[in-house]
Amino acid sequence: METLEALRTRPLKPGFGAEILDVDLKTASPAEVDQVVDAFHRHGAILLRGQDLDPAGLKAFLGRFGPLEGHTQKQFTLPGHPEVYILSNKVVDGKPIGAHNDGVGWHTDYSYKAEPVMCTMLYAVEVPAEGSDTLLADLCAAYDALPEERRAQLDGLQLHHSYEYFMTSRQYLRVDQLSPELKAENPDVIHPLIRTHPADGRKALWVSTGTVKEVVGMPNPQGLELLDELVAFVTQDRFVHAHKWQVGDILIWDNRCTLHTGTLYDDKKYTRLMHRMWVKGDRPF
Repeated sequence: METLEALRTRPLKPGFGAEILDVDLKTASPAEVDQVVDAFHRHGAILLRGQDLDPAGLKAFLGRFGPLEGHTQKQFTLPGHPEVYILSNKVVDGKPIGAHNDGVGWHTDYSYKAEPVMCTMLYAVEVPAEGSDTLLADLCAAYDALPEERRAQLDGLQLHHSYEYFMTSRQYLRVDQLSPELKAENPDVIHPLIRTHPADGRKALWVSTGTVKEVVGMPNPQGLELLDELVAFVTQDRFVHAHKWQVGDILIWDNRCTLHTGTLYDDKKYTRLMHRMWVKGDRPF
């Protein structure tokens, strides 16, 4: 039986996240990778720097977290690897090779699905020298910071998430209308505002922007004003970690207890190329 030393880690910010040190995913044993997975469930986000993995290696690694999720938009998946989605401003032969400025705006991935993705992984292939940070908001710390009275007011509220609303109202990559196929594949869903983490029962103030059409039972604009108030609360600097990218970074965040947003960069001066992957999740409760 393999005897493992405890992972060496340091927090991404006090009380949130973990940078995992001295692990080379190319040579790590399955038991070592399982330690990495366990750290993910406990910390909200994990970072491994200096990695060098091809798409098959990325899929093998992330597959230890659970079944991989496909992508709603197919046009920027990596040829031969439909689980790998390309984020990039690169243009080859007159055509963009990836989605550009995708993910700008505070959100949690796939929240318009009945079973949103558990986690998101980004792998840095090319990064700008400045800009393009990924920001992560700790929704458990935000919930814990609420006064008891405010928690009681919010407990039991539900949010109406809509892919159609998201795609026809977003700032970047907006469409005028969805195809009948995408509408059928992505019906509206209802999720709780306060979400319980299945690993340990911790609570998260699980707000989002973009996909949320209304607070159930609350007329607009009152409902969306409440949402804006809560998003402003959870994205205060005290709850947010800003990740500055290096080539070879693997950053994985837990969509059950975080919000995230990309940030802009000088896309005329710099190129960016990232590989994004998702792991299937379960129904929020």
